[in-house]
Amino acid sequence: MTSRRVLEKFPAGGPHGSWPAEEFAEEQRRAGVKATVVMDLASDAFLVVTPQRDGRE
Repeated sequence: MTSRRVLEKFPAGGPHGSWPAEEFAEEQRRAGVKATVVMDLASDAFLVVTPQRDGRE
């Protein structure tokens, strides 16, 4: 089973033209981490997540 681990959380109401979650995810990808940005509607935030298999990295 595949789950996700949250690496970082960013509020959705950032300044116009600012994409901190995407920038953080890109830094992680450059470091070899399979990071993706998803929207958490319940908390109105962008989450940077990475896949995690069977509860382990």
